Amino acid sequence: MEMAHMLHMNGGTEDTSYAANSLLQRKVISMTRPIIEEAAMGLVSSSNFSGRNLAIADLGCASGPNTLFAVSELIKALDKASRKLGHVSLEFQVFLNDLPGNDFNSVFRSLHGFTEKMKQELGIELPMFFNGVPGSFYGKLFPSDSLHFIHSSYSLHWLSRVPPGLEEMNKGNISIGSSSPPGVLKAYYTQFQTDFSFFLSCRAQELVRGGKIIFTLLGRRCQGPSTTPSIHLLELLSVVLDQMASEGLIDQEKLDSFNLPFYMPSPMEVETEIQKQGSFTIERLEVWESNWNPHDMEVNLPETLQDGGHNVARCVRAVMEPQLVSQFALQRKIADEVFMRYRVILSNWMCEKEAHHYVNVTVSLTKH
Repeated sequence: MEMAHMLHMNGGTEDTSYAANSLLQRKVISMTRPIIEEAAMGLVSSSNFSGRNLAIADLGCASGPNTLFAVSELIKALDKASRKLGHVSLEFQVFLNDLPGNDFNSVFRSLHGFTEKMKQELGIELPMFFNGVPGSFYGKLFPSDSLHFIHSSYSLHWLSRVPPGLEEMNKGNISIGSSSPPGVLKAYYTQFQTDFSFFLSCRAQELVRGGKIIFTLLGRRCQGPSTTPSIHLLELLSVVLDQMASEGLIDQEKLDSFNLPFYMPSPMEVETEIQKQGSFTIERLEVWESNWNPHDMEVNLPETLQDGGHNVARCVRAVMEPQLVSQFALQRKIADEVFMRYRVILSNWMCEKEAHHYVNVTVSLTKH
C-alpha cells in the first residue's frame, strides 16, 4: 500500500480514535499560542499585507477536535492583531490538508458547530470559507502566491517514505533504535533532508511575500538520536511486536521488513535545511518539552486515567494502529492484544525511569 494511503490516524469517535486521544497534541498547539500571536501581528502589520482576505492552511490537520482548534487559534490571533491595528474585519479562506486516508467527513460535519462557537467567542460573525485538500505536503498543494499563513503541528516528523535499504540493516527495530547501525541513522537523516527541503520549496512558492509558517515537530536536543527519550516509545512497541512474532501472532518476515517513516531531527538539522533552502527568515526556533502522559497535571482522574502507561498507549495506538493494520493485516483482537501488552510494558518502564518527555521543536518563518 502507498504511504499516502497508509499514513493516517484512527478515524471516527470510538475509544481508540484519534479524536478521543489527541489531548497531547491539543496541549502542544496551546503552548505555541504566543508564537502564533507574534507571527499574526507581524503579518497583519507588514507593508506587504493589504486587503481583508486572508488565506490560511493547516497542513496535516488530522480529524477530531484539534483540527478546528488549530484553525481557531490562527483566526483568533489574526483577528486580534487586525483589531489592534484598526483594520477592517478580515475574511478567511481556510484550507485543511491531510493525506487521502484522513477522516475528512467528520471534520466537515463539525464545521457548523465550529462557526457558531467562533461567533460567540469573537462577538462577531467573521466570514470563513473552508476547503478540504487531500494530498501530501511533500509536494505543491496550492497555486503560487496564494497563501498568507501556514500552520503544521506534529506532522513534519513523518517522512514521505521509509528510507530505502533498511530491511537488512535494521532488523529488530521499527525505526531508529539504540541498536541501529550508523547506516540506518544516515538513511533516515538523508530522507529527512530531501523531504524537508522539498517541503520548504513548495511552501515558498505558495506563500505571498511576507507570508508566515509556524510548525512544531517532534525532535531531539542533541545530535545523537539514540539518546532521545522519545525513541524509547518506539523501541518498547518493537519489543511487543517481537514477542508476538515469536508466538506466531504476527508474521516474522513482515516484522523484519517493517520500518516507520519517522524521524526526529535536532534543532541544528532543522535550521541547516532552512538556511540551505534560502527562502525564509527564521523568526523563532524554540525547543521545549511535553510529558508523554497528556493527563500528567490533572487531579481527581478516573482510576483508568491515573495509569500513565494506559494514557500513553492510547495516544500511540490512535496514531500507529493504521500502519500496523496495513503491514500485518491485524484483526481487532490482535490489535487489542498488541496495545494491551504495550500498556503494561509502558507502565513498568515509566515507573522505573524519570525521562517521560517529548522534545518539541517549534519554528516560526517569514518568506523573504
